[in-house]
Amino acid sequence: MKLRTRLLTSYLILISLPLVILGLLFYRTSLQVVTKQAQENVYEIVKKNNEVLDGKLKQIENDSTTLFADKELFDIFNNLNSDNQGELLMADRKISQVLGRHFAQNEDLYTYQIWTTYYTFGPQRNMPQGDPTLSDVYRKAREAGGKMVWYPTYNFMDMFDQPWLSIADNYDYQYLFSAARLLNFSHLDISSMKNLDPGVERPVLAISLKANLFRSLFESSIPEDSRYMVLSPEGVIVAGSEEYQMTARFTEDWATQLFGRGSGTERMSLDGQNMLICFDRSSITGWLSIVVIPESALVKDIVPPILLSTLTLAILLGIVAAGLAFLVVARITVPVKKLLVAMRFVGEGDFHMQIEPAGNDEFGILIRKFNNMNQRIQKLVTENYEIKLKEQQAEIQALNLQMNPHFLYNTLNVMNWVAIENRQRELSRMLVCLSSMLQYTTRKNWDAVELSEEMEWMKNYFYIMSVRFEGKFRVAYDIAPELYGYKVPKLLFQPFVENALLHGFEELEEGGSIAIIGRLEEGVRIFQIVDNGRGITPELLEHIERGDITSVGIQTMLSRIRLRYGAPYGVFITSIPGEGTRVTIRLPANNEE
Repeated sequence: MKLRTRLLTSYLILISLPLVILGLLFYRTSLQVVTKQAQENVYEIVKKNNEVLDGKLKQIENDSTTLFADKELFDIFNNLNSDNQGELLMADRKISQVLGRHFAQNEDLYTYQIWTTYYTFGPQRNMPQGDPTLSDVYRKAREAGGKMVWYPTYNFMDMFDQPWLSIADNYDYQYLFSAARLLNFSHLDISSMKNLDPGVERPVLAISLKANLFRSLFESSIPEDSRYMVLSPEGVIVAGSEEYQMTARFTEDWATQLFGRGSGTERMSLDGQNMLICFDRSSITGWLSIVVIPESALVKDIVPPILLSTLTLAILLGIVAAGLAFLVVARITVPVKKLLVAMRFVGEGDFHMQIEPAGNDEFGILIRKFNNMNQRIQKLVTENYEIKLKEQQAEIQALNLQMNPHFLYNTLNVMNWVAIENRQRELSRMLVCLSSMLQYTTRKNWDAVELSEEMEWMKNYFYIMSVRFEGKFRVAYDIAPELYGYKVPKLLFQPFVENALLHGFEELEEGGSIAIIGRLEEGVRIFQIVDNGRGITPELLEHIERGDITSVGIQTMLSRIRLRYGAPYGVFITSIPGEGTRVTIRLPANNEE
């Protein structure tokens, strides 16, 4: 895979993974928030329905309580002859009027009656009750001894033993639930409380309501696909979404657990489906209202918008991120491609190749460094070529000087003997020095030489130049002995010494001084040529450093040392005009010349 492909693949993976993870987290978090909000809303609905229902039942309870002190009812039952049919009919009309005053305004009531063993008082509504005192409702009321009893939904046919109703179709009072209480009338007469005579039968107030009262509350308020039911503490289904379940017993264990908690919400799995259960217990009847909702039903309307918004946001972010990835990859790969093309040209020998930097980042710096390196290589190649050319010229000149060397040396020898015979000893020594110098310079070997040989040549050179300048200068040597074990480039000191003699002492008549110093410091050989001549101007020093000088000898030596040893070695010149010049030559301390 190419670098561009690898980078793009890496970027896309790094981009897609966070997008997928963030998208899933956003989706799940949104669902959790929506589910929790829906859960709270449904729970509030259940509580509100219970409050409404409790309000209605509380009103019934309060209205029934007022009957205890009703003087008219007290008088009727305390003075009623149960064996007189006429009195019973008259009493029924009066009792119906009294009950109407208390309960007729309550539209939720189906019927309200007072039961005795001898007669049923109040509106009958064509209900074939038979003897209601044989019913379980009557029994529970008497057992409660005046406390209101809320009897859960029952089948009218079974409660009042009317089996013939089984052939009837959807009669109005098939499912009822009742509130019943024993009426022990009392009456405040002036300052004393009067109770029913001991022999008077205490009647039972029975108020019946249709079970569909719960349906009107729940079915209009709970979400679709949910179901509700109202359970009594005994597990009887008072009301529910499925009418056929009414009056049956609900035996699931989880319902028992909910009774223990009283009110709240619960999540559980029922029949392999995740369900949300909201429940609240009535403070009047003790019945538990339960709403069971599939979690999927809560969010089915909100899931598509959440999913669409999540996908849309993820796609937009993905497009933006992919665009940025392409820009970043292009920012990286384009400079790399340029460098590869340039390096191919450099590999083929074209060192003039230059790349235009695109910015100031790392790649821009790298391209600038490459351009500088290319320029440096080009310069070094040119310098190396020029040095080789000059060395070849020097070798040619040396070869020319070597032409017929026996003739040259014999001639110098003859001249030396002539000088000796004429007692010209100074001339004789000059001829000997010149002969030694010629032998040294005309050697074919142009590489490194022993320092002792180089110093011997310099002494011969200084002798000849001292005769020429008639004592204008003096020479001092300070060479560390250990340096004589190393080799140095041939004619290392000559260009700089010659420059000092010809130019540095040009304005001096006498008192010139040249010192050649050598020492070994931390693995570096340091040679110095110090003179007290007129010095070098800063402008000329700058030209020397750039190589813009006409002195072939100095330029050649600078290039030879720079190419042979590299940084940090080389020639370093410092000068103070009017005081002198110091040339420092730094060479590595090894004999691998």
